[in-house]
Amino acid sequence: RPVIAASRRTPVRTCVGCRGRGDRPDLVRVVVVEGVLVPDPRARLAGRGAWVHPDPACLDLAVRRRAFARALRSGITTPDVSAVRAEIDRRTGSLPPAT
Repeated sequence: RPVIAASRRTPVRTCVGCRGRGDRPDLVRVVVVEGVLVPDPRARLAGRGAWVHPDPACLDLAVRRRAFARALRSGITTPDVSAVRAEIDRRTGSLPPAT
């Protein structure tokens, strides 16, 4: 009887911005640490996490929809997304506009 290797499946997550689905390695996990949104690139920080595509448009959409407060079940009303935006810029290789 031939042995068939089980195919490894990557977990699928939903982006809180665009509500699109993607593989876990293709999204950025965001958690709340002491009331501040923090990117979790290794997906190892404790607590409830929200996932967002590494796309500034998805991040802006999530902020506009107040999706982080809902997904993380926290009282964050106006989240500071600067650290998350920096992680997205790092992943996409884009630089902020020159001033």
